[in-house]
Amino acid sequence: MDVEVSSRRLIAIGCVLAGVGVAAGAFGAHMLKTILEPSALAAYDTGTRYQMYHAFGMILAGIAVRAFNDSRLATAGWFFAAGMVMFCGSLYGITLAGLKWLGPITPLGGLTFIIGWGLFGWRIVKGGKREGCGSS
Repeated sequence: MDVEVSSRRLIAIGCVLAGVGVAAGAFGAHMLKTILEPSALAAYDTGTRYQMYHAFGMILAGIAVRAFNDSRLATAGWFFAAGMVMFCGSLYGITLAGLKWLGPITPLGGLTFIIGWGLFGWRIVKGGKREGCGSS
């Protein structure tokens, strides 16, 4: 995929997911505070925090794609997106809908986040060259 298109998609989707994360956090703080048990509210809060962290990670990956002229960096951003679906989504499903069967998916989402960060670091260290800066 083209570097510019890849960069723009990651940044745009990361911004949408960050906005959704803010809305989810506000919903938790204002609407769920009196409804959920403290442990469930804490799990929900963990989901919103990790959503924000990894939405910013997607944005950072999108910026890095362009800065390093390396569309392979986008893979990390897509791992962050998949992790948000699995990790945050499973926490939301467990706390809001009582879908306890989603519990085993949560650590898989966490592993997906870890893989994304590992790939991101690896691509930065071993990646292609930045235009005008020589080889890496």
